[in-house]
Amino acid sequence: MAKQEHPPLSLPARPRILVVTLRRLGDVLLTTPLIRSLRRTWPQATIDLLAFAGTTGIVEGNPDLDRVVTMPARPTAPETIRLAASLWRRYDLAVSTQGGDRPTLLACLAGRRRVGVLAPDAPWLGNAVKRRLLDRAVDAAPDIHRVELMLRLVDATGAKRVPQVVLPAAAATAPIPAGDFAVIHAAPMFRYKQWTPQGWRDVAAALRQRGLEVVAISGPDPRERSYLDDVWRGAVAIHQLPWPQNVALLSRARLYVGPDTSVSHLAAAAGCPSVVLFGPTDARVWGPWPADGLSSAWQPAGSMQNRGNVWLVQNPLPCMPCGLEGCERHLDSASACLSELPADRVIAAIDRALAAGRLPRVEAPSVVT
Repeated sequence: MAKQEHPPLSLPARPRILVVTLRRLGDVLLTTPLIRSLRRTWPQATIDLLAFAGTTGIVEGNPDLDRVVTMPARPTAPETIRLAASLWRRYDLAVSTQGGDRPTLLACLAGRRRVGVLAPDAPWLGNAVKRRLLDRAVDAAPDIHRVELMLRLVDATGAKRVPQVVLPAAAATAPIPAGDFAVIHAAPMFRYKQWTPQGWRDVAAALRQRGLEVVAISGPDPRERSYLDDVWRGAVAIHQLPWPQNVALLSRARLYVGPDTSVSHLAAAAGCPSVVLFGPTDARVWGPWPADGLSSAWQPAGSMQNRGNVWLVQNPLPCMPCGLEGCERHLDSASACLSELPADRVIAAIDRALAAGRLPRVEAPSVVT
C-alpha cells in the first residue's frame, strides 16, 4: 500500500503530544518509531507516553520521551475517573496506537487534535463513531507489520517517517563476559510460544562447541525464573537483569537466540545477529524489525527466513500461521509447530548468523517510503 500523503497537522510551536499504547512490552517497544518520528518533526514538543504499569521499563531512558504516564491494566472506576480528569485536553495532539475502545477514548479525552487506528474487527464503539471522534484515522490491515502501522500513523500526522526501533538506554555496567558470548532468552510470556527444554539445551551445547560462552537471561517474574530453572537444570547460569543491562549485553553479544518475545525485538533493534523461533504468531505482523529496517516483508511461514540481522526459524506446518493461542486455543496450550521444531534447524540458522557477523547499528535517517 502506498504512503498516504497528509499535510502536517497544525500544532503550536512547542506542542504537547501524547502517545497511547495500552498493550504488552513488545508493543510498547515497537511504538518507538512513531515517537521518534514525532520528535524529529516537532523537536520542541513535549512528548509523553501513556502505557500500562509494568511495561514501561522497555522505554527507560528513551531520549525522545519527556514523561511516561502509567495506568493499571484493570483500573477501578475511581482510578479511571482520576486518569481521565488528569488527561482532559492536556495535549495538543494525542495518538492512539490501537483500535480498541479504551485507548481511542483516552486519546480523544486527552487531545485537542486526535489521530488513531481503526481495527478491521472493531469493538462496540464502532469505526463510524471513531472516525467522527478522530481528526485523522488509519485503517489497520490484518497482515500489516506493527512498525508499518506505526509509520502510517506518522503519515497521518503529516510527520516524516523515521523507521527505527529505539532502545532503552544501555547500562554502564553489566555482567559481560571477557570473551565471545551468546545471549539466550528461552522464556516467552505464554506456554503456547515455548520451545522444548531439550531444544534449548542442544542449542547451548552447540554454541559452546563454537567457542561461545552462553549467557541465559530472565525477567523478574518468579514463574519465568522457575521455568528457566527447569530448562537449564544448572547447566547455564541465569541472569535476572533490568532492561538497561540487557541492552548492554545485546550490544556486545556475537549472537542472540530466543522465541517470540519482547527481548527478541530488542536484540534485533540492537543490531545483534538474532535467531528467533516463531510458532503460531503471524510473522508478517510481529516478525522482529532489523536494525537497518525491514527491506521486504516477512513471509507468513518458512523453514528459515533472513532479513538484515535477523534469522526467523519456523516449522512450517500447513496450519501456519494460525494466530491462535496454541493447538488447544488457550495460553497454557502447547503449539505443535514449536514442540516439533528440530534443534538442527535452529543450529543451522545460528551458523548462518555467526558467519554474517554483527552489523553496525546506524542512526536511521528521516525517510519517506
